[in-house]
Amino acid sequence: MTVTLGGVTTVLLPGTGSDDDFVYRAFSAALHAEGATVVTPAPQPHRLVAGYREVLDEAARSGPVAVGGVSIGAAVATAWALAHPGRAVGVLAALPAWTGSPLTAPAAAAARHSATLLRRDGIAAATATMRAGSPPWLADELSRSWLGQWPALPDAMEEAAGYVAPTIAELGRLTVPMGIAAAVDDPVHPIEVAAEWAAAVPRAALRTLTLDELGADPARLGAACVAALLEA
Repeated sequence: MTVTLGGVTTVLLPGTGSDDDFVYRAFSAALHAEGATVVTPAPQPHRLVAGYREVLDEAARSGPVAVGGVSIGAAVATAWALAHPGRAVGVLAALPAWTGSPLTAPAAAAARHSATLLRRDGIAAATATMRAGSPPWLADELSRSWLGQWPALPDAMEEAAGYVAPTIAELGRLTVPMGIAAAVDDPVHPIEVAAEWAAAVPRAALRTLTLDELGADPARLGAACVAALLEA
């Protein structure tokens, strides 16, 4: 049975160090085209996961919702949907970063490294280091979002890096459809993780793009994710 998003409140959670501005630009066009009501909460870096869960709980008070997000946001949203059967109608998982333990995940290692630099060098120097090693579009995005979450940003990064995502067995118990979008050339959010999620969830579809496509227009990420959900 195809998911219908018309009139459905759809909550999208940002990735680590990212923000509501990016996730709104990524998802709003595709979701508005389906008639959904888009909610993109700002991260609370001093209580990242708890803040996300509160927003999801509040949005679902008036009826079932669609949930999702980017990276850690996708993991938290999926865990919420698993914990609240009947309150979610679908899950949008963009750039899932790991399954289960974060111990060996590149995204978790990157978050821990960034937190260390931020604590040691401060926001200006750490941002300069990040810019030197990032594509220009990503550097611009993170320079803005990092500054907006300073000085609690290292706390958020460390919390995210320790977050245990749903396991394969847990993903197998998801009763609603999942749309997954991933970049085929993203070393931080490996395509293998997205494929693992797609194989584990009973009703899931995966759409892919490249980092260049994502950088040129973030809305391509949301469009891919929504299209995947509608075909799951």
